[in-house]
Amino acid sequence: MGPLDQHPIGSGFRAKSTAAEVIAGIDLSGHEAVVTGGYSGIGLETVRALVGAGAHVTVPARRPDVARDALEAFGDDVDVVAMDLADLASVRRFTEDWTTPDRPLHLLIANAGIMACPEGRVGPGWEMQLGVNHLGHMALYLGLEPALLTAEGARVVALSSIGHRIGGIQWDDPHFTTTTYDKWRAYGQAKTANALFAMAVDARGADRGIRAFSVHPGGIFTPLQRHLPLEEMVALGWKNADGTIPDAVKRGFKTPEEGAATTIWAATAPKLAGLGGLYCEDVDVAQLAGSVSPPHQHVRPWACDPDAAERLWALSEGWLAEA
Repeated sequence: MGPLDQHPIGSGFRAKSTAAEVIAGIDLSGHEAVVTGGYSGIGLETVRALVGAGAHVTVPARRPDVARDALEAFGDDVDVVAMDLADLASVRRFTEDWTTPDRPLHLLIANAGIMACPEGRVGPGWEMQLGVNHLGHMALYLGLEPALLTAEGARVVALSSIGHRIGGIQWDDPHFTTTTYDKWRAYGQAKTANALFAMAVDARGADRGIRAFSVHPGGIFTPLQRHLPLEEMVALGWKNADGTIPDAVKRGFKTPEEGAATTIWAATAPKLAGLGGLYCEDVDVAQLAGSVSPPHQHVRPWACDPDAAERLWALSEGWLAEA
């Protein structure tokens, strides 16, 4: 799978289709799903759509009490289990407890993430955004891989972002040990890593019944922006100085339910049968970026490069083995 495979396939949906519209008519009865970050923002809307189609969903949560409150209305259709992507021991406990003989996992949605946070370290000193957004989810996938194989037809969806356009993997210093930390470069790297992770999962799983996709959900106001001061969001053009949202942003940004639609499409669309490793946006496969691509659309070549995906996978395996 390479960059030239990146082109829309005519999904039949719109950029602002909702998760409910995308999943209409799809029956997930008897399906098991795991959704990280499934108790706020687009994660909550992802869970809502999956449960509405008949799936049983497990939500691993860093704040399980908050998650249970947010998901209470779903009753027995949703289980909340304590897990912190920044703590690999908790990830391993989760996967060991969740996985039982012959229990299939049909959908793994790596939805949780952090954005542009102050410099921090997790694990044995990993840069926090790469550690949480990528390595925590890779550890989760590896622990749940036997259950995904048992499903004999599973999908993995990793939430990337148009933020990947900031840059690719900093191969010489991915954890900012010698480079001055830049929260946006770190975020761009982590989102590129999410896309490359999906490519690598698909390359390993396609012949064994596991297909994987990465998605850009679109611009959405969610708790993901919690580390950004108002002044910075004003400078980015996301908000006015009084905290209100500019009309142009309102037109371009999506609601959380619209933001969840591309995730749901990548996880369930029959039209994606036989495909994998692709970066999706606006409820379709994304176009490969070129010289005239809009700044907030299309996938950059470094985020859909199979050689880079393999290089990152090998590095990540080594980091996880040492943790």
